Amino acid sequence: MPRRRKRPAILLVLVLVAALLIGLLVRTFVLRPLTVSSTSMEPTLCPGDRVLVNLWSPGLDDLSRGDLVALRLDGSEVPVVKRVVGLPGDEVAIRDALLYVNGDVVDEPYVDHKSIDALFYGPVVVPGDRLVVMGDARATSVDSRAYGPVSSERLLGTIAARWPTGDC
Repeated sequence: MPRRRKRPAILLVLVLVAALLIGLLVRTFVLRPLTVSSTSMEPTLCPGDRVLVNLWSPGLDDLSRGDLVALRLDGSEVPVVKRVVGLPGDEVAIRDALLYVNGDVVDEPYVDHKSIDALFYGPVVVPGDRLVVMGDARATSVDSRAYGPVSSERLLGTIAARWPTGDC
């Protein structure tokens, strides 16, 4: 009789160990949780919001303008979240608070244009292995306007899901 009781216990331990290993593999190579720590993406993301970063294939070919991405910038271990506004070959500019990509105005309902009235940037042509990223809170965001186009090597992944805290 004691043997029968040991088998379910051993099976339970094996299932738990397998679940932990699978969870660790998923967190390391597929999806990683991240807590937003700055106000640069307000009102889209607020400090304390949680996001899930898709690590699966964070290459430049997988990105579109408007995507939210997590990046690791030079000199910082803490990833940041920004919006892709320019892909390789694009000409990016801001004229009087409006974003222009390849000469066309980009509709950005998440940006408070009144807070950045008279803001100008560029034009900048995005090099082949880089992207231009900006925060939605353009008045306070430190982004490609300050540190230039970001190398694709700095890209961690795209934002797959978000859980707002409702604090902004």
